[in-house]
Amino acid sequence: MDIEGKRAVVLGGTSGIGLAAARQLAAAGVHVIAGGRSKQNIETAAKTAGERVTFREIDVLDRDALTALFSDVRPFDILVNAATGGERAVGPFLEMDLDGFQGSFRKLWGYANSVRLGAPEMADDGAIVLVSGFPARKCNAGASAISTVGNAVEGFVRAIAPEIAPRRINAVSPGFIDTPMLTIPAADRDELIAKATAHLPIPRAGSADEVADAILFLIRNDYVTGSVVDVEGGILRT
Repeated sequence: MDIEGKRAVVLGGTSGIGLAAARQLAAAGVHVIAGGRSKQNIETAAKTAGERVTFREIDVLDRDALTALFSDVRPFDILVNAATGGERAVGPFLEMDLDGFQGSFRKLWGYANSVRLGAPEMADDGAIVLVSGFPARKCNAGASAISTVGNAVEGFVRAIAPEIAPRRINAVSPGFIDTPMLTIPAADRDELIAKATAHLPIPRAGSADEVADAILFLIRNDYVTGSVVDVEGGILRT
């Protein structure tokens, strides 16, 4: 896909990986509508995103709002969803609050909503990219909810790729990425990240831009669909 001049919707596009993808798309000449739930994130992101990015407050669990958004921007060419849908449950499964475990699937519901409602409004050669995560295939203790949701996201991509063709859908699976989702106190951040990544083949945290690079690859490459691209510094090999 020659993406210059195309139109993109980036959900979860006001911070972290989503914002990095929005900025890179805009730098490549794409007109971007970036959506997120947080007014504060929108205000912060708008200061640096550039004139090709327009921000919109939206919750991916609000189907009426998504329908209105897609109707406003149709036809569009690119859909990226990096929204988490809300909080994610962590801790030992046998001690976990089941409502918290179930609530972690808001990420999947947000992805399903965006694809179901967005794909019909896209160009026939449109490209969709979702975000999974390394726990889908390497689950550390206490990450069962995150892992299970990630598996569901990757299975969803494989399942619907044949159905929505010629539109394409893929996912990126990040490793340990230094984004605002890492809720580490600033004073301890560098030390704790260094310890957490010292054993990796690439012994550092990844950046949101490195994941966004993979997102743009999946958008541009017309011969990839139903696939998952890992950007994880080798964590799956340790």
